[in-house]
Amino acid sequence: MTAETAVVLPVLVVFAMALVWGLLVVAAQIQCVDAARTGARAAAREDPADAVVQVAREAAPSGARVTVGREGGQVRVVVTADPPALHGLPFEVREEAVASVEQSAAQPAGAGPVGAEP
Repeated sequence: MTAETAVVLPVLVVFAMALVWGLLVVAAQIQCVDAARTGARAAAREDPADAVVQVAREAAPSGARVTVGREGGQVRVVVTADPPALHGLPFEVREEAVASVEQSAAQPAGAGPVGAEP
């Protein structure tokens, strides 16, 4: 009985640690999703790029990298973070969000700048 316990107990500890690590990775993934969406909403409102990055970093896991890009009428925010606890593993948690740039209320869609002559 002692021999079986000596073999099974380390396996159970490793299994429990793997489950906890998996939960931490899932939590980091959810934080990256929230951060990317928050950043995309801020960028769609045409907030300054520094403000967008700051807002996304506040919602992201610590040490996350935030990239903001604009392509035509869309903005793309990518949040990338290293996995928690075991930083030496060769993968990362990554999420991106895309949003359409909002038109301001003072300028209807298709109109030129305010005060411009046709």
